[in-house]
Amino acid sequence: MNDLDFGGQQMLIVGGSSGIGNGIAQAFRTRGAKVCVTGTRAQTSDYAPEDGSDFGGLTYAQLDVSKPQAIEAFAPALERLDVLVLAQGAVIYRRGEFAMDGFRHVMEVNLISLMACAVKFHPLLKASSGKLIIVSSTAAFHATKGNPAYNASKTGAMGLTRTLAQAWAEDGIRVNGIAPGLVDTKMTKVTTANPKRLAGAIEGIPMRRLGTPQEMAGAALFLASPLSSYVLGQTLVVDGGLIL
Repeated sequence: MNDLDFGGQQMLIVGGSSGIGNGIAQAFRTRGAKVCVTGTRAQTSDYAPEDGSDFGGLTYAQLDVSKPQAIEAFAPALERLDVLVLAQGAVIYRRGEFAMDGFRHVMEVNLISLMACAVKFHPLLKASSGKLIIVSSTAAFHATKGNPAYNASKTGAMGLTRTLAQAWAEDGIRVNGIAPGLVDTKMTKVTTANPKRLAGAIEGIPMRRLGTPQEMAGAALFLASPLSSYVLGQTLVVDGGLIL
């Protein structure tokens, strides 16, 4: 028996159109799962491969999690749901999160929508004794001077992971999370595309390199598999040693 064989299982990756979410989606697909991903754009052709979007073998559905009514109306074609990964994320640079409109938007996407999606799909997860995986960030462990909403939302995501794990264990649902470090995605281009910033960032990573979406996916595969059957409410830090 292969504990990382997900054949016959159905996955939904919210925020799986690019970056870490897309890497997780493809990792599950290549191990036999039927995977649906969501993104904010109307169709897959609106995304660019160079931004980390690969829809090969995936089903795509549009969902803007910044709009509560869109989450309520969302109805993906799923007969069952074995694993739900919440990988949606937003950040506003140049002190945009110090303006209340910006702060509210990031909190809506990065935290409030996590609860909305989790509650929406709770019945399906309960029916399959499924797994919920919440993607947060190592920003939850330290200050991020220019991004108060991103920091607060990711810290909140870790707390939500613990609480839902405790609350839903009796329903047979295992809830855990992943806290990625610095991964080269379109969201982190403000750092990775700036040689000076990139050099400074890598200097602070003991492994002296960026992480990849595929490496984040490894943690998701573990948390969705029988290998982690007694792991509950934990957020795995996958950061090359960044927060050490």
